[in-house]
Amino acid sequence: MDRLDPNRLPRHVAIIMDGNGRWAQKRLLNRVAGHEEGAESVRAVIETARRIGIPHLTLYAFSKENWQRPKHEVQALWQLLRRFIRSERPKLLENRIRVRHFGDPEGIPEDVYAEFASLIRETAGFDKLTVNLALNYGGRQEILRAAALFAEDVRAGRCNPSDLTQEAFEKHLFTADTPELDLLIRTSGECRVSNFLLWQLAYAEIYITETLWPDFREPQFIEALLDYQRRERRFGKTSEQLRSSIPPNS
Repeated sequence: MDRLDPNRLPRHVAIIMDGNGRWAQKRLLNRVAGHEEGAESVRAVIETARRIGIPHLTLYAFSKENWQRPKHEVQALWQLLRRFIRSERPKLLENRIRVRHFGDPEGIPEDVYAEFASLIRETAGFDKLTVNLALNYGGRQEILRAAALFAEDVRAGRCNPSDLTQEAFEKHLFTADTPELDLLIRTSGECRVSNFLLWQLAYAEIYITETLWPDFREPQFIEALLDYQRRERRFGKTSEQLRSSIPPNS
């Protein structure tokens, strides 16, 4: 079996955690049981990322569109998150894992967000691994938010419209202090990005697996990373240009 090259690990991996419902239905269970088992995959992926040295991991936990699901399922998801925060807090603190929020706090149940915000504050100074939870998040909404924030800077006289560059715009995104997205993983075989990190996906590698999220654990994560390392990332250049830019004896 191929081994991971520690010098070629992605700095930022994002995962669309899809397939909890189908996993449960295959086992004649309710959908909430699939989400509960999916929480075990979250634990496994976070631990693997920490152990092998991936510095940034973004998990798509609840989208703006997920509010359209049955009310009882939405409520169960928020309470599952609350239990997850409580159960994982000691391990996150022990391993110095930083937790951040990508998304809109408004709408998240107050009791859930209070515990989440507390965890964010407690881990703010940690640097072993940053886990970004995309909760109540939408990619289009993030871009609109960034545009509104830049427009407010112009209105307040802090900058001019002509100051708008890619770098200036990115400072208003949730990912402002996060490295470029290197790898997007989507489980369950669906071939779409589902309004996730639309700006950040510009040059990310995309890996799609048929594995349902509750079955996605360390071996499946390692395989996705191995696939990433087999790829040639050209960023618009040709293979010949990349080879000619490699220093001799490197």
